[in-house]
Amino acid sequence: MNVAMTLRPASTSSPRVAVIGGGAWGVALATAAARAGSDVVLQTRRNLGDSLPKGVRAVRDPRESANHARLIVLAVPSGACRVVARDLGHHIDGSHYVVHGVRGLEGDDLQTVADVIRGETPARRTGALGGPALAQDLEAGRPSVLVVGTRYPEVSECVTATFGSPVLRIYPTRDLRGLEWASALVGCLTIAVGYAQAVQMSPGLIAALISRSIDEASRIAAAAGGEESTLLGLAGYGDLLASITQSDRPEVLVGTALGLGKAREDALKAAPLRVEALELIPRVAQWAAQNGVSAPIFRALADGLDDGLKADSILHELMTLPTELSA
Repeated sequence: MNVAMTLRPASTSSPRVAVIGGGAWGVALATAAARAGSDVVLQTRRNLGDSLPKGVRAVRDPRESANHARLIVLAVPSGACRVVARDLGHHIDGSHYVVHGVRGLEGDDLQTVADVIRGETPARRTGALGGPALAQDLEAGRPSVLVVGTRYPEVSECVTATFGSPVLRIYPTRDLRGLEWASALVGCLTIAVGYAQAVQMSPGLIAALISRSIDEASRIAAAAGGEESTLLGLAGYGDLLASITQSDRPEVLVGTALGLGKAREDALKAAPLRVEALELIPRVAQWAAQNGVSAPIFRALADGLDDGLKADSILHELMTLPTELSA
């Protein structure tokens, strides 16, 4: 029997989506899509039981995901995305849209997840989700915003129709690469914001940290093939600014724990979600050095993670950087 026939038929007017990943972020995205009236399956090997969101059905086989919907959303750690994409690739074709919501870059060469998807599957119409939305806000239905990056208008329209609702606004950008790098870099820099707040840096210095960090991140993203302007919008500046008040954001929790003197392993335990940024920071600093991009903030963070972040090292970079770099 065709697997797709075992699924409950959806209304012809309801967008369909398959979310892959049963962690907090995958559950949150599935919840948001169901709230928007979409027909949603969540592919996961976890037994979610009563915690499965209302209006969402669980499946285990990527074939079921592929048969259920044209739009497939990956919500897995970056370290697992290649294996998941390769498995999915056996069941999809070029008619599928594959979008991811991963705040990470793969390997020392910092390959984007969209590139991994294109390399491991027949899908060519890819995209990414970014911006300041938190998993707990999406689950609770609190007003939130997301950015969808894709070069294909039909993908942007499909994502907006699937997830957009009175409590979730979707903003499009054609700069997919810039969005992916922005999401990953801001995730790293949010740790610094949490740390700065924990050591009670003044609001002025935190503002300097944010503005100089985004300036630095925009140069890195541009060197990677993205657009600097993407970092100056909602996916970059907006995302990092939001972290000031997002005290329960995973990266902020980790940064705060580091600022309170906790060891790296203990700091990671403070976050309810996997935080990839700690592993990514030294790779970004190394990549920037290899590609001739000035990245003193990332270098200070990378050096600090080896023997504990120190406020004076970050302050040194803020106070001694050439002023024209942030003009």
